[in-house]
Amino acid sequence: MPRGPIVDTHLHLWDPKKLRYAWLDGNPVLDQAYGLDRYAAATEGLDVEAMVFLQCEVDPAQYEQEAEWIAGLAKIDPRIKGMVAWAPLEKGRAVAAEIERLARHDILRGIRRIIQFEPDLDFCLRPDFIEGVRTLAEFGLSFDICVDYRHMANVLKFAAQIPEVPMILDHIGKPAIADGVMEPWASQMHQLAELPHVSCKISGVATEADHANWTEDELKRYVQVAIDAFGFDRVMFGGDWPVAVQAIEFRRWVALLDDVLASATDAERRKFWRDNAVRFYRLETAR
Repeated sequence: MPRGPIVDTHLHLWDPKKLRYAWLDGNPVLDQAYGLDRYAAATEGLDVEAMVFLQCEVDPAQYEQEAEWIAGLAKIDPRIKGMVAWAPLEKGRAVAAEIERLARHDILRGIRRIIQFEPDLDFCLRPDFIEGVRTLAEFGLSFDICVDYRHMANVLKFAAQIPEVPMILDHIGKPAIADGVMEPWASQMHQLAELPHVSCKISGVATEADHANWTEDELKRYVQVAIDAFGFDRVMFGGDWPVAVQAIEFRRWVALLDDVLASATDAERRKFWRDNAVRFYRLETAR
């Protein structure tokens, strides 16, 4: 296990009795409350110094309520140092008023408007969406890119148009691990890494594999591609809890990545587990 502190850059918390998450319907593993108490149990024995909450695809009408709820939880557990909220970026410049309301929460660090679920693969190239993402620069916010491998070609075009907004690719771009497919995703990862304002979150990998039959070597191959592409200055750890529990427990995911990093230097490991996250999400920590 890591010898130093961990910053978890991808934490989900939800309670279907408080807010509506239609995507949880029919999923008995996930369609239940996942709060701070269960996260504490899942991470027992690990030195989790700080967490960044990621929006959970709440009903769009309730996204401000989700942000308000998380801001309240951050007062209960001050390790929640950052929040990446949802906002309708497809509104273009008009989204500024909504981002301004979200920005009243001092833990707001970025916005995620998921691209993956859009049936139009060109969604991220629409002028209004690009203008909405560009607006984040005015608020000093980053953008989390959530796509799967089918979107990677367009993500390259999208990200290149907005160099003024720091971006991070969630879940290593969700390659087709269950099908054993490496290309063109691997080449596209190296191309995306050529953009200096883009980083990569090492998270959600087991979820893209066969949940019941993945092997550690299988996951490690894809993780290694991401690390080789972005280098140790632009990769960081994400737990993707509780979504990931469908395929892997939190501590096993940490142990697997610790094994991947066995040949890394102490400085590289500290960047991966902590320092890059603190820098990218502008977290205020005591260490």
